[in-house]
Amino acid sequence: MQRSKRFELLEKRSVNQDGFVSEWPEMGFVAMASPNDPTPSIKVENGRIVELDGKQREDFDMLDQFIADYTIDASVAEEVMRVNSVDIARKLVDIHVPRAEIIALSRGMTPAKVLEVLNCMNVVELMMALQKMRARKTPSNQCHVTNVRDNPVLMAADAAEAGIRGFDEQETTVGVVRYAPFNALALLIGSQTARGGILTQDALEEATELRLAMLGLTAYAETISIYGTESVFTDGDDTPWSKAFLASAYASRGAKMRFTSGTGSEVQMAGAEGKSMLYLEIRCVMMAKGAGVQGLQNGSISCIGVTAAVPSGLRAILAENLATTMFDMEVASGNDQTFSHSAIRRSAKMLCQMLPGTDFIFSGYSAVPNSDNMFAGSNMDSSDLDDYLILQRDLMVDGGLKPVDESSVIAIRYQAAKTLQAVFEEFGFPAITDEEVEAATYANSSDDMPPRNVVEDLKAAQRILQDGITGYDVVLALAKRGYTQTAERIFNMLKQRVAGDYLHTSAIINKDNVVISAVNDDNDYTGPGTGYRMSTARWNEIKTIRQAISPQDFD
Repeated sequence: MQRSKRFELLEKRSVNQDGFVSEWPEMGFVAMASPNDPTPSIKVENGRIVELDGKQREDFDMLDQFIADYTIDASVAEEVMRVNSVDIARKLVDIHVPRAEIIALSRGMTPAKVLEVLNCMNVVELMMALQKMRARKTPSNQCHVTNVRDNPVLMAADAAEAGIRGFDEQETTVGVVRYAPFNALALLIGSQTARGGILTQDALEEATELRLAMLGLTAYAETISIYGTESVFTDGDDTPWSKAFLASAYASRGAKMRFTSGTGSEVQMAGAEGKSMLYLEIRCVMMAKGAGVQGLQNGSISCIGVTAAVPSGLRAILAENLATTMFDMEVASGNDQTFSHSAIRRSAKMLCQMLPGTDFIFSGYSAVPNSDNMFAGSNMDSSDLDDYLILQRDLMVDGGLKPVDESSVIAIRYQAAKTLQAVFEEFGFPAITDEEVEAATYANSSDDMPPRNVVEDLKAAQRILQDGITGYDVVLALAKRGYTQTAERIFNMLKQRVAGDYLHTSAIINKDNVVISAVNDDNDYTGPGTGYRMSTARWNEIKTIRQAISPQDFD
C-alpha cells in the first residue's frame, strides 16, 4: 500500500510516542463523566446526613462517612443541593459573584454535585474560575531539587540557584533512603544561602519525613497521600482518620503540610470502582477539607500518564485544581511529572495553571535536568527555564520566577557549596573537598561531579537521626564558622515554627521573613482592576531578560 507522505511525516512527530486509550468506564478509564458516577442527592434528619449521592447511611463506605460527618455542613446542605448546577457554574465565572459566596455554597455540596457543576464548564471557564478561587492573591511556584547520586554538595548548589530564581518552596527526595538526612540538610543550607524564608521538604515515607520536620531540618510536607475509594485507601493500611491524625502531628509541631492526591491514582491501583477519575478526586478534596488540612497537592501528579491518555484528561486535571480552591484550600497544582514527548502538549497543560495562577503553579518544576530528577522527571526542567521566563514576558503573566545573570548564579552556587563544606567539617562528616566545591559551582548535573564515598556518607547521614542533630545545631555550626547571614535565616525559620503563622492557608514566607498567606493576602479578584496585579517593579523584573537587546547596545 502506498503511504501518504504527510501521514508518514506525522507519525514521526514526538506526540505519537505518547500513549492514548479509549474510554473504558468499567475500569475507571474516563476523565469526568462515567455512566457509573452517582446522581447528586442528600437527605438530612435531625442534623445528620442519612443519604449521600444515592447511598443510605448504612451503605456508606468510610469516605462517604467521613465527608458526611466532617466536610458537609448539614445545616445548609439541602438548600444548596436544590440550586441548579448550571447556576453554580455561572457563579464561578461571574466576576460579580465574590469568592466567599462560592465557598459558602461548597459547604453544602456533595461530591456528585461538585462533579455536575464542573462538567458544565469548558477549559476557559475553568481557568476563569480558578483565577478567582485560588486562596492566596499572589501566585507562587515550587521546585524539585534532586540528583541521582544524592550528592549533597550539588544539591546545596542547585538549591541556592533555585532560590535566587524565585522558587518559594523546594522539595527533594532520595535514591537511597538512608541519604535522606543529608538531602534535607543540603536543601536547607542551599536554599537559605539564596534568601531567607524558602520552605523546604524531603519527600519520604511518612515516619522519617515527620522526624526530619521535628528536628527542624525541613519546614513542610506534602507527600501524605489520600485516595478516592476505600479499597485503595485500605491497601495502604490507612483511613481518613489516620491521615487526619498525621496532619495534626505536623501542625502540633509547627510544620506546614498538605495532602497529596490526583486523578488517575485509583485506576492505576485497580480500584476505581467504575467511577470517573474526577469524581474520585473530588472525594479526596472533600476528605482533605474534612480533615482540616490547609491544602492539597493535586493535578494527577505521578498518575498523569493515565489521566492524560483519556479524552478530556487535561481538562479534568484543571477541574480538580479548581475543586480544591472551591473548598478554600491551598492548591499545589501539579505540573510536576513529565507525561508527554510533545513540547506543545506539555506547554498547553502547564498554561492551564500558569495563566490563571495558582498557589503553586508547579509542585514542582525541576530546577535540575530531568535526568537528575528522582521524582521521575517534571513537566519542565532546568533546560526549559529560559522558555518559561520568556513566556512570562510574552504574556505579562507572573509565573513566580525571575531572570538571573550567569555571574550571580555562579556566585551563589559557590557560596552554598562552601557553606555546606564548613558545616560538614564542623559536624565531623566526610570532608567536602575544594574540588567538589568547584565542580558544584559550575555543574549542570551529577555527571559533572566527582564521586563521593557513599558508604561513609550513609554512616554520617544516619548520625543526624541517631544523635538528634537539629536545625538549631546547624545554626550554631554556621555561626561558629562565620556564616552568620545563613545562620540567622535558618534561625528565623525555626522561630516561624514556634509562631505558627505559616500554618495558615497558602502560606509562603518572603525574603523579609514575613508570612504571606490567604489571611493577609486573600484573593479579592472580581474582574479587571482587582485581584493580583503585577507591580511596576515586578513587571520590570520579568521583562528584563538577558536576551533582550536595547538601542543603547548599538551606541
